[in-house]
Amino acid sequence: MTNDAPRPAEASLYDDPATADLSAKVAEAWSEFGRALSDALPGLPTGTRLDLTLDPTATGVGEAVFGVSLTPVEGGQLRAYAVGNATLPPEHRLSRAAVGELVALGWSPPGVVSDGDKRYTAERFGLHLPAEQAARMAAIVGRTMRDVYGTPHPAFLVYTANAAGDGLVDVPQLGAARQRPPGDDDETPAEADLTAMPLPEKVATVIAAMLKTTPENLPVDKDGDIGIRSGSAMVFVRVRDNPPLVDVFSPVLTEVDRSEQLFVRLSELTHRMPIGRLYYTGETVWASVPVFGRDFQATHLMLAVQVMTGLADELDDRLHGEFGGKRFFVESDRPEDPNGADRTGMYL
Repeated sequence: MTNDAPRPAEASLYDDPATADLSAKVAEAWSEFGRALSDALPGLPTGTRLDLTLDPTATGVGEAVFGVSLTPVEGGQLRAYAVGNATLPPEHRLSRAAVGELVALGWSPPGVVSDGDKRYTAERFGLHLPAEQAARMAAIVGRTMRDVYGTPHPAFLVYTANAAGDGLVDVPQLGAARQRPPGDDDETPAEADLTAMPLPEKVATVIAAMLKTTPENLPVDKDGDIGIRSGSAMVFVRVRDNPPLVDVFSPVLTEVDRSEQLFVRLSELTHRMPIGRLYYTGETVWASVPVFGRDFQATHLMLAVQVMTGLADELDDRLHGEFGGKRFFVESDRPEDPNGADRTGMYL
């Protein structure tokens, strides 16, 4: 059998999302983002400002804007500035531990390195590096967005690039991050006729309409999974081709200990679910709702996504209270900082 021969139906049926290592999946997405950013920085015209921002509409941080701005300047230098507490609302200000992480990564405190708009730089952490260290700059930016600002996946980053004259600059795709289109408040296109589309395009069109965006701007990882934030949970939409199937699934809870009580509880909950199932494998509790790809109906996918987003956000809290483990987006599920997480003043 050649490598490009069709797989038997059984092989696809056993290709379950639970067999994938979730941590490895997220780590690879960040590595891909870092490589893309490292490659893109040297090609930016001098004076261009590339803004990377944690999408507040997808992460539930309200009016807080966590981001990094990067600019190549004359003399072969890269300059970057990261948001500090001066521009953050009180409830979202960085802890002393987070400020320490920024400094450890190489950022200077606000006002120490500056150029141009002194008010802007006085409120932000600064970092200047030679252009030949673009890879190092990209690594620091990635660690900042992920480890300090709490971006769970690069799919939750949006970016824009503007030249000195306020004109938009085209930037290559930065991994799973999304380029914010011009006129971000443009109306969502009218519902398209799905009949002649391949299944992946049908799914992308339906999900984009639900999220009020375009298929091109959906958060899609390297495996082709569409990611949807739902409170403290993460929901993925995956298209399978053999047999045609759309799997709407969620890693409800990770790092959960195996126990008889857990299996009994999952069985009880599955029995009460309107559609889908709950199961445990690889120290993770999964929820899954399948949608048939043959004779695809948009309403069936919309129902599955609505059920899963509501279900996952409710179940992760309920099961965490009973069995511990980690929810996808809840920082407090991580081990507490032994040095405390007290908040600093606005200067840092």
